[in-house]
Amino acid sequence: MVKLSGATKTSRVYLDNCTTSPTDEEVVRAMLPYFGEIFGHPLSVYSLGQEANEAVERSAELIAKTVNARPDEIVFTSGGTEANDLAVRGIAYANKSRGNHIITTKVENPSVLRICEGLERQGFRIDYLDVDEEGFIDLDQLRRSLTRRTVLVSVMHVNDEIGTIEPIEEVGEILQEQDHKVYFHTDAVASYARVRVDIDRMDVDLASISAHKIHGPKGVGALVVRKGTRISPTMSGYVSLNPLRPGTENVPGIVGFAKAAEMAFGDFEGHANRMARLRDRLVRGIEERIPYVIVHGPKDGRRSPAIACCSFRYIEGESIMLHLDLHGISVATGSACATRKLEPSHVLTAIGVDPEVAHGAIKFSLSWHNTEDDIDYVLDVLPGVVERLRRISPLRPGRP
Repeated sequence: MVKLSGATKTSRVYLDNCTTSPTDEEVVRAMLPYFGEIFGHPLSVYSLGQEANEAVERSAELIAKTVNARPDEIVFTSGGTEANDLAVRGIAYANKSRGNHIITTKVENPSVLRICEGLERQGFRIDYLDVDEEGFIDLDQLRRSLTRRTVLVSVMHVNDEIGTIEPIEEVGEILQEQDHKVYFHTDAVASYARVRVDIDRMDVDLASISAHKIHGPKGVGALVVRKGTRISPTMSGYVSLNPLRPGTENVPGIVGFAKAAEMAFGDFEGHANRMARLRDRLVRGIEERIPYVIVHGPKDGRRSPAIACCSFRYIEGESIMLHLDLHGISVATGSACATRKLEPSHVLTAIGVDPEVAHGAIKFSLSWHNTEDDIDYVLDVLPGVVERLRRISPLRPGRP
């Protein structure tokens, strides 16, 4: 039990769902038979193998419906990072005879940025689009950057730090206007099950999604690859159900992914609306109770219902995070891929945030499992934490 200012909370308040989320008990129950009872290899022709194969096919069908795709357009991977790697490198390698130019943004997840840096060392030319103070890309800069040698544009759907929903449909329209094929990939890991992902409406050729952000298991994700996309596998090995991804399928994980998707999309609008109300309750309470706070990201409806990112001036985000943890509250200091680094968030610096301010950032990310009680407890605890840390900070307001 943790207490502060009269608040009492007997269970942990978890607000770091963009890093990972707890696996739902129903998901675990759905997975269990595929560890022991139905353990066959899905390529085996005997009954245990065929039962596993059928489970993978059912899962692909269910997940495909959530993004308006076909079941044979779902390529299961070990997660979002591998999906991004397959999309970017797979397109680059398969189309290098046509061009060596790729366009992405400065605020992508490191799983895209690091791949692009590696491709640059291999002779590919990468352009990184700027973003404005709310995190939106400049569509005119995109138009100016396109050349006859451009083979891929990769733009994240929802930024996993500040919640910006990029204008993916407009990007798709621009690429459709080109007189040569430019493949379009979106990292939809942070948007999946929170903001609608429709590959037809968005005009994307490839979309990355993951299970463990939506109360599914870790170690499984998918790349949606539109039929007819010219893409090469980036791994070699034993044959599997899909030629783009060799190796034995993670059947329990795939089944768990499908179950998590089924639960998430069973009441998609209800979940999204509830998360948005909780996000707004949290941000409003922070702004009312704590001075010297900067809320990052869009202020209108063009932001994820699940993400709120705030900088608390004059103190370090890491100190806030650790003190909240002592009170049973889990939050993040920025990108999950950079939480052990001392550098300020590359997303916040890209939108023009001063490094000192960026170091004071906390990211709160919600799921449909969160409640008003969770938010109210955070709002009771957080002001006292911030006040105490500012009291001992060498950077506190008014100090010379």
